[in-house]
Amino acid sequence: MIRWPQKKPAVALGPLPGVNPKILELQAAKEILAEVFQVRVSDVEEMILSRYDDVRYEENSSEDGELWPREFLLEEGQDSQSPA
Repeated sequence: MIRWPQKKPAVALGPLPGVNPKILELQAAKEILAEVFQVRVSDVEEMILSRYDDVRYEENSSEDGELWPREFLLEEGQDSQSPA
């Protein structure tokens, strides 16, 4: 007589001791994004850090206090060093 494997009931796991649930949530989100965009988790982390840097730059810069503009626009007639 053949005995088939018995199904075991699913057990709900509580929070792991010593592990922040937000860290687990962030890791799961990174894995989902990696799967959606078909990239590595490390690429997702780079995207997140890049976006974070962009947001911080935008928050810290203002029109009056900005040392260097993000873009330079050279209008016609302002180029004094162009060859004649």
